[in-house]
Amino acid sequence: MIDYYEGQSPEEQRGITAVIQQLCRQTFVLERRYDKKTKRYQASRDYYQCSKHLEFIRAYFAVMEIEVIENSQMGVIYIRGEQVVGEKLSKLATFYILVLKLIYDEQMSAASTSVNAVTSLGEIHEKLGTYRLLKKQPSVTEIRRTLALLKRYQLIEPLDVLEEMDGQSRLVIYPTVNVVLMGDDVRALMDTYGEEDEEDGEAEV
Repeated sequence: MIDYYEGQSPEEQRGITAVIQQLCRQTFVLERRYDKKTKRYQASRDYYQCSKHLEFIRAYFAVMEIEVIENSQMGVIYIRGEQVVGEKLSKLATFYILVLKLIYDEQMSAASTSVNAVTSLGEIHEKLGTYRLLKKQPSVTEIRRTLALLKRYQLIEPLDVLEEMDGQSRLVIYPTVNVVLMGDDVRALMDTYGEEDEEDGEAEV
């Protein structure tokens, strides 16, 4: 394994190091990301590097009993294993991910080729209301902090400036949301949170 790394050029070594650090930090590497300047999806050099040296990277993470999985259909490479400890999410972030997954699935079932979906902050909050997941409207600060977190983990790409977000603000939903949650997981979590809300309501009364 060391021989393979040392056999690469300095530039390739830096690329390998960069994608390993990204996987450790963000869990995912996307094949294409939306570029707000060009308003187009751009191929990711990091994904190319990761795919090119995938066997070495898999061997590297295998030492820590972590799998490196490539899903070419979704265009994402990600790590999975008991040793992968993500950031603890707030309840609002969890609710956003649940709703983003529902919206993504709805749009993908109606699409034939695209693996990306677009929604709005208003649609997210409308669904949160439909499923009675929020008892009160979150503050603007909470919303911005949550969106920044989801952007950092490559689950979304805001198409508008975070500081100016409102109900019309649009968001690209990346296919990484499929890796975080499966459809059945979403429905189970929805039911769980719904039951909690009913119990809370009864307790308040």
